[in-house]
Amino acid sequence: MEPKRINLPELGLPVGPYVHAVLHQSTLYTSGFTAYGTDAQSGSVSEQARAIFTQLLTIAESQNTSIEKLVKVTLFVTDLERISELRDCLMDLYAGAVPASSLVKVDQLFSPELLIEIEAIFAL
Repeated sequence: MEPKRINLPELGLPVGPYVHAVLHQSTLYTSGFTAYGTDAQSGSVSEQARAIFTQLLTIAESQNTSIEKLVKVTLFVTDLERISELRDCLMDLYAGAVPASSLVKVDQLFSPELLIEIEAIFAL
């Protein structure tokens, strides 16, 4: 099975050399998403995480999967002092379906007000 490259118009077309997600066999891989261009862009880390998950779940639902089939997330954060707030938010978003996870501290993301970027892997 060839990988299926996915862009969803409702998320805005990518401006760089990437796609929103790639479906390969029974696995959906997303690109990293931020709250850029959303109402949460200048918000707290939890507000940004919620906006990101809205985008990730839009992709998941377009491929007939859901938060319950979230396998792995990688989180890129600019401030480790906000981890407690982020953990509480994520536990709420996961609703009991806690995935494997990696957390990476970065100096900054592509826009200074962005505090977090998340990429995800879903099973179908």
